[in-house]
Amino acid sequence: MPYESKIVAGVEITPLCDAVGPMGTRISKPLPEMFPGGSFADDAEWVLHFHCYLLRAEGRTVLVDTGVGGTDSPAAEWAPVPGHLLTELADVGVGPDDVDVVVLTHLHSDHASGCVEAGVPVFPNARHVIQQAELDWVTGPMRQDVVEPLRDSIQVVNGDEGLLPGIRIVHAPGHTPGHQCVEVGDHILTGDALHHPVQLADPTITYVYDEDPEQAVVSRLALLRRAAVIAPGHFSQAFVPVRSTYPVRSI
Repeated sequence: MPYESKIVAGVEITPLCDAVGPMGTRISKPLPEMFPGGSFADDAEWVLHFHCYLLRAEGRTVLVDTGVGGTDSPAAEWAPVPGHLLTELADVGVGPDDVDVVVLTHLHSDHASGCVEAGVPVFPNARHVIQQAELDWVTGPMRQDVVEPLRDSIQVVNGDEGLLPGIRIVHAPGHTPGHQCVEVGDHILTGDALHHPVQLADPTITYVYDEDPEQAVVSRLALLRRAAVIAPGHFSQAFVPVRSTYPVRSI
């Protein structure tokens, strides 16, 4: 079942949990190697929550990220497939045909695989919003199995851009070149700008799989300066207050 919704700046935000589980052994590393400089208990295990977010405003329905996809998706080599996004959407009364816009924060397999199944777009009436820098960067199965089937429905953006009243795209590169977040009032849906709570305690801690770790830090700090609450992709909590955890004066 989805988390409790909240209304921010006239936009209803509903967190959806597509999957929960540890990172698969193909890419998993000890936490101190994943987040150099972070402090962890010796037996700490990273259990990821794979969040998507549903936004509803002025009769429009926006889905932010589409999760891990099915058992044959590009995420199947390392993520807990199949995802449960469609069930989560159905629980709040939304079917695939009802989605007007899909925002893909980036084109990693655990964030974008759920928008294509068997070579066919899952959300047939939606435009899929992706940064040009991300399209220029993506290769391999994600280009072949996700981008190509979506080609006719992609809305290309370059940098920050208003999406709908109360909803804004914010380019936040570093994890990938075209990584983007979604800003709703003082809440920011951060995608993979932050991966683990240790980065909220110290935003300068990098992540081993960031394409550009230094740029990721710059983007992360900028987002945390602006946000009162973040809605991250992989924390156990769907909404995390920023100010109480990492005071403005320290950022």
